[in-house]
Amino acid sequence: MTAPTAPPPSRPSLYLSLVRWDRPAGSYLLLWPTLSALWIAAQGFPGWHLLIVFVLGTFLMRSAGCAVNDVADRDFDKHVKRTAERPVTSGAVSAKEALALGAVLAFIAFLLVLTTNAATIAWSVAALAVSIFYPFTKRFFSMPQAVLGVAFSFGIPMAFAAVQGEVPALAWWLLLGNLCWVIAYDTEYAMVDRDDDLKIGIRTSAITLGRFDVAGVMGFYGLFIAVWAAVGVQQGLGWPYFAGLAVAGGLAAWHYTLIRERSRDGCFRAFRLNHWLGFAVFAGVVLESLLRRLG
Repeated sequence: MTAPTAPPPSRPSLYLSLVRWDRPAGSYLLLWPTLSALWIAAQGFPGWHLLIVFVLGTFLMRSAGCAVNDVADRDFDKHVKRTAERPVTSGAVSAKEALALGAVLAFIAFLLVLTTNAATIAWSVAALAVSIFYPFTKRFFSMPQAVLGVAFSFGIPMAFAAVQGEVPALAWWLLLGNLCWVIAYDTEYAMVDRDDDLKIGIRTSAITLGRFDVAGVMGFYGLFIAVWAAVGVQQGLGWPYFAGLAVAGGLAAWHYTLIRERSRDGCFRAFRLNHWLGFAVFAGVVLESLLRRLG
């Protein structure tokens, strides 16, 4: 007797898999710096309206980005064991379906942005353009992780625009620091697939950095902490903010022990747990604002 074959997955389950609904870590990587910027811009709790807009918008745009990314990378992903069974790559979901789903999710996110102000709406258009452009940079740019860093940091100027109606220099410094963090954790991610990427001709920071990949990751972690610490000093923030950064720095140091041997499992674990660095910083920002209000 042959074992019964499993029924094919339903369309809803395929769509949920396409947008990584079962793997929210990527959304958290977007969410924590965005919320940190929102609290800093508002000097405390930004209000329920903006909180809901940015939380839902973050999850929706990350999901839309996954759909676009899988369409752009479908011919590459089939050569990588970890990604070969993604819905678009395997043919379970057509490219047209994936783009349509991504467009619907992005449109819903845009409707949320429309409830804010003109400055935020304008910045959201720029954020969408960078997100669409990013997947294609792997074909010609030696550090596509830097473009991803811009895309994953656009919530910061949008947060300031939503609260203050403008984007001050402070927001750009926070974006610069966050960009360094994105390069650090996405280089860890690229280290997982380096052998496959070399075979198929994709360019990544892990390949560009070569034997200096681990040093590069730790250097970018250090730049992230240093820039956000300088912002804290300039803004006169107190010990809770710096405690959050210290915890984030400790987690980054622990990640060194995970990636120093360059094993696939270690590098992927470091990437997957990176959102805790962002959460530590956000917790410090929130605690700082609470103590200031009580004081």
